[in-house]
Amino acid sequence: MSFPKTMKAIAIDKTGDIDDVLEVKEVPFPTPAPGDVLIKVAYGGVNFIDTYYRKGLYPIKSYPQVLGMEASGTVVALPTDASVLSNEEYKKRGLQVGSKVAVNYLGVHSEYIAVPWPKVFSLPANVSLLTAAAATLQGLTAVTFVEEAYRVKPGDYVLVHTVAGGFGLLLAQLAKKAGATVIGTTSTPEKAAIAKAHGADHVVLYTQENVVERVLELTGGEGVHVVYDGVGKDTFLDNFKLVRRKGTLVSVGNASGPVEPIAPLKLVEKNLALLRPTMANYIYTPEEARYYGEKLFGYISRGELKITIYKQYPFTTEGAREAQTDLTTKGGNTVGKLVYKIGDE
Repeated sequence: MSFPKTMKAIAIDKTGDIDDVLEVKEVPFPTPAPGDVLIKVAYGGVNFIDTYYRKGLYPIKSYPQVLGMEASGTVVALPTDASVLSNEEYKKRGLQVGSKVAVNYLGVHSEYIAVPWPKVFSLPANVSLLTAAAATLQGLTAVTFVEEAYRVKPGDYVLVHTVAGGFGLLLAQLAKKAGATVIGTTSTPEKAAIAKAHGADHVVLYTQENVVERVLELTGGEGVHVVYDGVGKDTFLDNFKLVRRKGTLVSVGNASGPVEPIAPLKLVEKNLALLRPTMANYIYTPEEARYYGEKLFGYISRGELKITIYKQYPFTTEGAREAQTDLTTKGGNTVGKLVYKIGDE
């Protein structure tokens, strides 16, 4: 199979605001390393981490930097390294030319991608490429965070901030599946209804209610066992007021800005645990990646985890900018996942 010398990608030449730096442009076709899988991309999932790289919150080694941490597509070439092809963990993935796969790797919002094989996830036959692109990054994050950041147990009270977003809806479903009472926060009654349809038992409208007071009321004054907070700066300190003694705060994102430093003595007040984990360190080994990938896509394949897609955006400069604008508008209308339509399935 012959490939072009260049391809289109969502990329930046510097960090900055959406309209100043974000564009679809021609970039060189990827040169696969011996252990890489070459993939023709169909869809790309839009995530807050894309905006963090675009703004310069996370370091970039060189430009142009192709954005995107999540995509799905079809395998067009396999690794050439004999040691990889004979590796038992690699073989368990069953990869072939023509396989439908999802990936979690930086720089995948382009027409073709070369990805190290441990970052490639085989898909069950009944999971579409569209669903996979909407589920991979947030799904792996949610599955690992309810198992390892804090193991959610029957009887727990779990608080999920911005519960109606793509990640929040997944956390709500998984926490409910584990037997917890799920409390969420969101901005509108319409979003609250969607969150309840995905497992949230109670939803607090932060635009109308005092979140701390309402959460304490719902938990009999004790507070929740765990908070999953992807908002960051705007909500972080209030979490200490609504979590119970020996509770856990899981900081999972910076949507409103990075959290200010705190003294460790802040945790002494209630003997709290504070984590700022990254999913990448939970799927660091090939074995871990396969374990959680099979768990996530198994849930989806069996209908135990619903993936809600808000909108598909065209693979254009205008589409890329619209998607990041929609994602980052506080109190906006997005519910569920935003996805780029990059190529044919």
